[in-house]
Amino acid sequence: MSLKLLALSSFVLLANAHLAAFHKAMYCFNGTVPGQVNYNNDAPVSPLWMLKTSDWWFHHFNQCDEFPPAEGDFLELPAGGSFTVEVAGNRGVTSLSFNGQFTTEWGDGLNHPEDYSDSNCITSPNMHTQNQSMAAGTAFAISYESDLSQVTMDNLAVFTVRYNTPWKRVTSYDVPQDMPACPAGGCTCAWVWIPNGCGEPNIYMQGFKCMVTGATSTTPIATPKPPVWCEEDQSTCTQGAKQILVWNQAEGNNIVVNGTDQSGLPKSPAYNSKCGFKDGAQNDIFGTSSSSALSSSSSPSSVPAQAIATPSAAGAAAPVNPPSTTSTSTVYSTTTLQATGAASSPASSPAYGMTPSNSTNYPFNAAPHNSSYTITTSTLYTTSTFYASSPTFSATPSNSANNLHLVASPSSSGAASQTTAGTCSGRKRMHKRSHRFFSM
Repeated sequence: MSLKLLALSSFVLLANAHLAAFHKAMYCFNGTVPGQVNYNNDAPVSPLWMLKTSDWWFHHFNQCDEFPPAEGDFLELPAGGSFTVEVAGNRGVTSLSFNGQFTTEWGDGLNHPEDYSDSNCITSPNMHTQNQSMAAGTAFAISYESDLSQVTMDNLAVFTVRYNTPWKRVTSYDVPQDMPACPAGGCTCAWVWIPNGCGEPNIYMQGFKCMVTGATSTTPIATPKPPVWCEEDQSTCTQGAKQILVWNQAEGNNIVVNGTDQSGLPKSPAYNSKCGFKDGAQNDIFGTSSSSALSSSSSPSSVPAQAIATPSAAGAAAPVNPPSTTSTSTVYSTTTLQATGAASSPASSPAYGMTPSNSTNYPFNAAPHNSSYTITTSTLYTTSTFYASSPTFSATPSNSANNLHLVASPSSSGAASQTTAGTCSGRKRMHKRSHRFFSM
């Protein structure tokens, strides 16, 4: 039987296949059998559902993460530009197999109308949607770690999103202009998405070796925080760098939803505005040179919510008219303050600094008191009191348990309070999994 006839006889099997982003720089590009090239490879398309973290993380459950791309193969990410991958149910229907002879505009190798839709669910390609407008959105995340074993949720940040995908096979994503260069060994990237219903409410995650090209900025990406459901009120969305969405797994979930969305359908976390992601390059993900960032190789630990501000070695500081209503805040007139303290152990994250108000680069916003000053960076320790200039301030930790993001705001008591992340709950649907294309 000829290759083409054999391929055509297998299209019916592809109808139930799920989807992955194919590129030569992907993990398990050739399959998961050592020494063999599988031109019909569908290993990375399997959905992830109720798995342990060690299994869903970079598609480990079928050893996809154990087969890195060839040496020197990178998914190139041009700063300020765009890059392209092929979203399909099988490598055999991409340009990366059989000289592309089985490719069409769609990820199943078949032809479909431009306004392709199904009132129930489109199942070929298995895009888990009724039409393009309802496609949930896909994304790429990046870690500035070359070694996959060093990538964690705390150094893997979403940097680009494409609304209304997956849809057609050839899909492009935008890269932020300020993306810094990767280390010599490259960065690690992940393609991720969560279907909007139409079957089992699972997630998808697969790995790539990637490299930022044409970088002109050295500003690192900030440590990402978990997204939250915020469709009803965009002001409640997680701001800045965000983690990938992990949902309906046995371990490691960072978002839960319940109830229905504004369209009346059960809530499903997604890489779109419902969880605070904008379409295209995520330009709000960058930190500062003194903030905890993805370029750091150390794993963030829990960091203190408070620190004592004391006079620096640069000069003595004398209290200036301290408010009579507080015993926990002191105003200094010196020009330089330094965060210090006596604690059991320092945080593993890099030091944090503070600047006067109107600065968007630091998690502190302290207003000056009758003088101009700066507060220099220093290792922070767990202590019991935080001093800032002007009236008493309360130090409030943000939603991230792993990073120091304190917000100083006026308070009458000086007490510190902790904010909490929003939570939600999900739904379960069953869906068959079959991903074979060619029987070679």
